[in-house]
Amino acid sequence: MEHEENFQRFVKLRLGVSDIEIELSTRAETAHATNLMTIQTQHSLDIFSRNLDPFLYEQTPFIAALSQLCLRNRKARIRFLVQQPADAVRQCQRLVELARKLSSSIELRQPHADYRHHNEAFLIADRCGLIHRPFSDRFEGTANFNAPIPAQRRTDFFTEVWERSAVNPEFRRLYL
Repeated sequence: MEHEENFQRFVKLRLGVSDIEIELSTRAETAHATNLMTIQTQHSLDIFSRNLDPFLYEQTPFIAALSQLCLRNRKARIRFLVQQPADAVRQCQRLVELARKLSSSIELRQPHADYRHHNEAFLIADRCGLIHRPFSDRFEGTANFNAPIPAQRRTDFFTEVWERSAVNPEFRRLYL
């Protein structure tokens, strides 16, 4: 019952409309906010993660939402910056395989070594929705479905890192 009550505060949140900062305190709340925001995304997702957080990004609802986004919009742009590619490939096989299949829409890169100590995690949806976790190894954080200014700051940082990043061989398909 308490679990359902916690999710009631997400019911009316709309990407690009709802400017309410929601505190996230559990893995379930963070996963719910992630899935809800991804379902509503129309154009772009930028995700900065240590190891692709399998409890968030390897789950069926997220994979399905990502697939639907790519099917709905052939020009969708989904970018992941992953600091520990080997862990990500081992723990998130379905997501990595989806990225390989939809390589024109989904890209995975490893940040340059200059950013290896950057310990936050975040998701930016359509340049206005933001889920931010100050510590990548914890699920506590905030979600806001319409925070264009903070989302733009994170997008600027993400783009800076992206431009200095590279595709790690772990993310490439091996043809034998």
